Amino acid sequence: MIETLDDLDVDGTTVGVRVDVNSPIDDGTLADDARLRAHVDTLSELLERGGRVAVLAHQGRPGGDDFATLEPHADRLSNLLGRPVDYVDATFSAAARDAISDLENGDCLVLENTRFYSEEYMEFDPERAAQTHLVEGLESVLDAYVNDAFAAAHRSQPSLVGLPTVLPSYAGRVMEAELDVLGTIEETAEPRVYVLGGAKVPDSIDVAWSVLEKGLADHVLTAGVVGNVFLIADGVDLGDESSDFIYDQGYWDEIDRAADLLDAYGDRIALPRDVAVDRDDERHELGVNALPPEDGESAMDIGDSTLDYYQRILDDAETVILNGPAGVFEDERFRTGTRRLFDAATDNPTSIVGGGDTASALRTLGVEGFSHVSTGGGAALRMLTAESLPAVTALENAPRQPAADD
Repeated sequence: MIETLDDLDVDGTTVGVRVDVNSPIDDGTLADDARLRAHVDTLSELLERGGRVAVLAHQGRPGGDDFATLEPHADRLSNLLGRPVDYVDATFSAAARDAISDLENGDCLVLENTRFYSEEYMEFDPERAAQTHLVEGLESVLDAYVNDAFAAAHRSQPSLVGLPTVLPSYAGRVMEAELDVLGTIEETAEPRVYVLGGAKVPDSIDVAWSVLEKGLADHVLTAGVVGNVFLIADGVDLGDESSDFIYDQGYWDEIDRAADLLDAYGDRIALPRDVAVDRDDERHELGVNALPPEDGESAMDIGDSTLDYYQRILDDAETVILNGPAGVFEDERFRTGTRRLFDAATDNPTSIVGGGDTASALRTLGVEGFSHVSTGGGAALRMLTAESLPAVTALENAPRQPAADD
């Protein structure tokens, strides 16, 4: 059983809080604070209840343009929380420990990017993670650990699985809400429809296999690059541009997996009936029987015929789970599929949206009204396949906080 903030005696407790605030960076500044805003409730509650909060997080990947310090995040959190938030350019060193030890009740401190430390970018089992420098450095100055970083919960890194191995640990409000919703998918009302789009083809095919084998999905609707892979698997010629993109992404073997899925569950898998291409700088729709497109054209979105078909399936659904956009929504000409699918899903009694690119598409298109929008991409997909998440398992196995009279 995972304990939550309701179980934590916060007042006067020094708490390490792992959040996921990995955000787009533009010239050293935050270009989007959506992930920071998601954690405001957890951090505010801990501070208001007299906690001494040390925030741990990562930003970007080594060598990437977004691999940066967390100082801008501390500044933005100060604005969002309406109170001072300090920052220290260290993660587990003596300087970090001293800064944590100086915290008073209601104080908040952001530690430096955990991925500035090489071991944090590696995967460990919890016992080995507990022996890393980060965990051994912080264990002595923390009384408890809170994981609110659902979006990173599929990782097995020291700040995610090592700290809860040695400290009393709790789920933050984001983590708690995600587990409550995504951990009970099989209890949602039927018919249940999964809409799988975007470009994460292997993950989406894993989800499709899992939910179809377990009888969780009455229908799987395909779109985006995922839909293109299924079309090719079904013998449709999408032209060189779309095929070359799939090959360049290393997804060619996924076509065989998609073909196997169609053989096993083809009656429950819906494929696009038309696609939209860029022709003379305008959106041009082609039925599947009119393919391949002209040279240089690629499938950028699903078309109106597909959307009408998918709408009829969604009209009969009680639960809809969406992951991934239907097309290149960043281009106004090719956001029709994503907008119409998302709008249609909001009409269902239960509508659950995966994170990552899907959440980004929602913000871009301004679509609202879903039952739940996940903060996680890969983590949400793994939960939808009923796989365990390392960080969640670590919380389940964490030591308990001693009772006040012990």
